[in-house]
Amino acid sequence: MNTRHHTVEIQGLEVFYREAGDPANPTLVLLHGFPTSSAMFRELLRELADEYHLIAPDHIGFGQSAMPSVDEFAYGFERLTEITLGLLDTLGLDRFALYVQDYGAPIGLRIASRHPERVTAIISQSGNAYMEGFTPFWNDLFAHAKDRTAHEPAVRALLEADATRWQYTHGVPAERLDRLSPDTWTLDQAYLDRPGNKEIQLQLFWDYQFNLDGYPAFQEYFRTHRPPALIAWGRNDEIFGPDGARAFARDLPDAEIHLLDAGHFALETHGPEIATLIRDFLRRALS
Repeated sequence: MNTRHHTVEIQGLEVFYREAGDPANPTLVLLHGFPTSSAMFRELLRELADEYHLIAPDHIGFGQSAMPSVDEFAYGFERLTEITLGLLDTLGLDRFALYVQDYGAPIGLRIASRHPERVTAIISQSGNAYMEGFTPFWNDLFAHAKDRTAHEPAVRALLEADATRWQYTHGVPAERLDRLSPDTWTLDQAYLDRPGNKEIQLQLFWDYQFNLDGYPAFQEYFRTHRPPALIAWGRNDEIFGPDGARAFARDLPDAEIHLLDAGHFALETHGPEIATLIRDFLRRALS
């Protein structure tokens, strides 16, 4: 089935989203991470559209969605959550499964923990919810959260082309490197290089610290509501390590945890495998 591309106004801002599949089928909402966009789900949308209704938005400041300056919009994960929830309400999506990756996790898990009756299942691909998931990659980011001025040069380097490419290539086994399309990091970098976007990303880097305050609520949601959970994670991910995947079992003992021979963007190298896991999981979880 063809993917459709839409833009809708939420709180005065244009939000772009990709849609695939029949709206009469169960809905899966896919929330992307940094530094990418809903483009990361382009293949998965096609793979699953025969059986599911899929919605993949671009967060504000990313992809084809609006990109107001940091002076015009209070960039933070609470505001991104508000916009995402506004989109779901506007589209009339009362019940849905969530696929969260990287930045998508603190957004999606805020929604799930505050509206558990709406969420049918959770799929996490390097979508962290536990302190165990943090690796040394985060040392500069957490230092930046405490002193933005002193540590801005180090974190600003994460917005340059070499760092963007590294996010895709690290942890990928040699025999799968040829599955990586250079279009991915080239597109992401083009979005990052837009005037004013790096300031947006620096603000979100700083705001990330407050996501950790939400972890107890996320974990309580897991324990209390026991949503069906599929964890499909790159075991070689140097951003959110595999201990972050294993930690889900503490509060969700029935979680299905799969550590793939992949890095942070496992969909790029293991897309068909992840699609198969999702299809099998959702058939059982939503039956």
